[in-house]
Amino acid sequence: MIPTEPIGSIPRPVELIKAIENLGDFLDPKLEPLYEDAVRDTVKRFEETGSPIITDGEQRKYHNFWTYCVHGLPNTSAEGFKIPFTAGHVRRMPRLTTGPFRYRVYADQYLDAVKRYTTMPLKQAVISPSALSLMYPAEEIPGYSRQEFIDDLLREHENEIRRCLAKGAQKVQVDFTEGRLAVKLDPSGNLLNSFIGLNNLVLSRFSEDERKRIGVHTCPGGDRDSTHSADVDYADLLPSLFELRAGNFYIALTGEKDRIRVLKIIREYLKPDQRAFVGVVSPIDPRIDTPQEVRDRVLEAAEYIPLEQLGTTDDCGFSPFSDDLSTTRETAFAKIKGRVEGTQIAAEILGIG
Repeated sequence: MIPTEPIGSIPRPVELIKAIENLGDFLDPKLEPLYEDAVRDTVKRFEETGSPIITDGEQRKYHNFWTYCVHGLPNTSAEGFKIPFTAGHVRRMPRLTTGPFRYRVYADQYLDAVKRYTTMPLKQAVISPSALSLMYPAEEIPGYSRQEFIDDLLREHENEIRRCLAKGAQKVQVDFTEGRLAVKLDPSGNLLNSFIGLNNLVLSRFSEDERKRIGVHTCPGGDRDSTHSADVDYADLLPSLFELRAGNFYIALTGEKDRIRVLKIIREYLKPDQRAFVGVVSPIDPRIDTPQEVRDRVLEAAEYIPLEQLGTTDDCGFSPFSDDLSTTRETAFAKIKGRVEGTQIAAEILGIG
């Protein structure tokens, strides 16, 4: 069959979002029953879509997919790296003020929570070291060099992935949305190349079998129905992306103006031991994709990517930032159901369903 997987995030229940806003703290113990209900409901709805692998919808991730592991660290400042979106708003990373760098939360704890409600195969998304590297300021921190920071960062990231694999995650997905953004920030490609090199320093620490369970996700961002780097040509990213030592790649495709051109680039640079999961639904498009539309997108992709290396996914998470109300839970799960059913229909047409 053609494997199909979600990216990760699902919009949180409005009640949970409002409670977080009122309490002003993602870690307030009063939120625990709401978090638990959100995970339970997410699992139930995921199972109803027929998805062969599910996530917890990132219901418990503190604020967003990018900074969940460092949210609330005492040695950070809120005024860090800026990420501008086309909708006009800006997201910011925390800035490291002193050393050492340590995660406050590891993503394997989210697996503990979701396993209380399902025995289905699970996927866990984690943030890339290249994204977190943006926390270190341009000027060196006294007594804590950039190299010391990088050493600590790589160790923490490796530890997080290993913890997730040890907890039984079938797939661990490294979120690399900053890849396309790097090309926008530095068209020379130097920043992107440094990101690729940094991420490979960790990926190279895993065995070949372990890397089959590790993937990398790239997209132009998705927040409040807008992006941060959709204007960047995929031709400037994808050749470098497939140099990452991972077994799976989750590539936003539905929102591209020329999908055929992108598929040709994927075909050219995809290595024999890699699988490309192409996006067949767009989370920032409010219209619900039908199974027939998904079917056609899968059949289109199958003309360029070998079937044994093809998979399908969503272009992006449905709510990477927890306060995003632009998409409802109902819409997200309807789109996922369309992806699952459309992929199955295409597989049957191709004779592998």
